[in-house]
Amino acid sequence: MRWALVRVALATTSMVALALLVPLAIVVGRLAHDRAVTAARDQSAAMVTVLAVTDDSGEILRAMLATRAGANGRLAVHVPGRAVLGTPHAATGDVDTAASEGRSLIAEAETGLVYLRTVALPGGTAVIEVFVPDGELTKGVTGARIALATLAFVLVLISVVTADRLGARLVRTARGLGDAARRFGEGDLSTRVDTDGPRELAEAGAAFNAMADQVVGIVDAEREIAADLSHRLRTPLTALRLDADALPPGPDADRIREAADSLQRQVDEIILGARRSVTERTGDACDVDEVLTERLAFWAVLAEDHGRRWTAEGTGRSLWVPVAKSELSAAVDAMLGNVFAHTPQGAPFQAVLDVRRRILAVEDGGPGIADPEEAMERGRSGAGSTGLGLDIVRRVADATGGSLHLGHSRLGGARVALVFGRPQSERQPRKYWRSRHRAETK
Repeated sequence: MRWALVRVALATTSMVALALLVPLAIVVGRLAHDRAVTAARDQSAAMVTVLAVTDDSGEILRAMLATRAGANGRLAVHVPGRAVLGTPHAATGDVDTAASEGRSLIAEAETGLVYLRTVALPGGTAVIEVFVPDGELTKGVTGARIALATLAFVLVLISVVTADRLGARLVRTARGLGDAARRFGEGDLSTRVDTDGPRELAEAGAAFNAMADQVVGIVDAEREIAADLSHRLRTPLTALRLDADALPPGPDADRIREAADSLQRQVDEIILGARRSVTERTGDACDVDEVLTERLAFWAVLAEDHGRRWTAEGTGRSLWVPVAKSELSAAVDAMLGNVFAHTPQGAPFQAVLDVRRRILAVEDGGPGIADPEEAMERGRSGAGSTGLGLDIVRRVADATGGSLHLGHSRLGGARVALVFGRPQSERQPRKYWRSRHRAETK
């Protein structure tokens, strides 16, 4: 947009400047020509007075030398029956024409022009000749035209600079609105637009801010509902905790109490996380290795009770992702919980963390997933569950710009792979290289 405005201003101003400059340049040349002819006419008028007073050649020569044209050798007097006085430049035919017609005229000369003026004398018609060289005809024309061209250039430059500044303001405001929309679409719901710039763009920015506030309000309201629903779990959890405390001491009672405490902590985290405004969660990040280690420690107790053999590969190396710890913990629990819910008791499983490829996978030795596409649909399950577990994992993947993949594991069962997206700082050079490579190969 900025360069388009500059080009429009350049083209428009240039056409206007040319439309004015060309006629003015012609007028300047014409004015210089008329000025030189007028000066020649004035010089001849002085000699008309002299010829009217005397016909003595000496007096006429002295009068001629007293004029500027005569002193410079540009004045001549053609008196009938006498030799030409002064320095003639006009052709004989032009002099005879002026004398015979008895009128003044302008004739071409070798290096300029001559002004011929007739004077009626008792012995015939005398002709006064004033020579005007080419330099006098164009005196000051070049300087005037250079001044006009300079003025036109300055006007064009001013219009281009003005259009560029105006375009920069428009582009800056439009680019800010576009960047804000992009960041908002990527999940930064705290993004707002500065409502400055032209009135139309300012109104668009204000509308964007109003829309963003409304979206945040709707999302926060939904999360408040989730917090309320989670809070309703406190009642059965309290009853479960009381029943666990009533059990006689022993490993089973300790395990049930620990499970109840863990469930209570999970509910508290869900409530606290749900009550946080969506704008406050912007910028959350956690370490995948840390979360995986914590959740494996929890599920290891149940795996031991079920007689499940399990392993963990690739742990011990940090992998930071832009997701809240509670959300990633829910995704890991969903992946591990599916193993316990949908595989026979005693089926092995393993958790694999590939830091280089940014993949977290859970593999099991169960029957596998018969229809992966159906399993990916929210709310649908072929195993009698709610069908929301994999959707939780998918939403975490989407939040990082990644994806979720289902396949076959090395243990013979299902493989659920959570692929985390790469940070923008790592993606941009590749995108730039691809764009440049395409441009160079065209």
